[in-house]
Amino acid sequence: MAKVPYAAYLRVYEPLAAFPEPERGHWAEYARRPGLPGLQDELRTALGAVVATPPRVAPARESADAFVTWLDGVLCVCPWRTRLRSWQAMGEVGQWLMPQSVVDSALPPGVRERASDDYTRWRERNPDARPWIRSALWHVPVRWFVLFADDEREFREAERQPADGASRMRYRTPMAQARRRVARGLRALKETMPEGPMVGALTDVGRWLEEFHPRSLVELDYGGLVYTISEDQLAADHSAAEVAEGLSALAAGDLERAQGIYEGLTDRWMAVRERQFAN
Repeated sequence: MAKVPYAAYLRVYEPLAAFPEPERGHWAEYARRPGLPGLQDELRTALGAVVATPPRVAPARESADAFVTWLDGVLCVCPWRTRLRSWQAMGEVGQWLMPQSVVDSALPPGVRERASDDYTRWRERNPDARPWIRSALWHVPVRWFVLFADDEREFREAERQPADGASRMRYRTPMAQARRRVARGLRALKETMPEGPMVGALTDVGRWLEEFHPRSLVELDYGGLVYTISEDQLAADHSAAEVAEGLSALAAGDLERAQGIYEGLTDRWMAVRERQFAN
């Protein structure tokens, strides 16, 4: 079985009422289907595009699939929007920690240019479109942990995951809680280090969350990172608690302690990120 890529995901599940018709009806019917597709199915679709000749940066049509869950008896939906996310990921190619020759081999310049033109034309017709899913390769961005509390952490060991034999790590929280934590985090950061990079990064996440229904569910899923982090390390990982501790230290004016927590956290995740170069 193909494994998920070494990526983490930040997802928003919106209640069915947040979708206009006819999309609402589509998702209501979709959720009643047996054997709904999961992360592995989305991966297989993406891999099919990558190995095509020439490679396809984005699907020709938008996906009609989604992840679904229930929150307090209400059906919540997280559309894949694979086409939109593929276009947006193309804009991050410059951030790949790879030689340009490797990037050009995987995604030739001509393919990228045509995809960019397609995205520009599509965006002109759909200026308000936004993805329900954000992804990060080989790490979890520190700013994502601000949204969650340690008691929302869900870690399942490999033997309790019969579906694919892998561990699972995720956090889930109501949208209202995520927004409050972003606001508190921004206050602490702006009062102590207003010019720091975390202010802009966390502001971006906060603006994205504002796009969704207030009764949504927010999820941070370690995704394929569980295949590159040992189970012992996952069991000991309480990154959200560390971020909350660091922000509390900032709010209390203890900059030295906050800096130490932040450096320890970023160093640990950088060690994970550098594994992409392992032979």
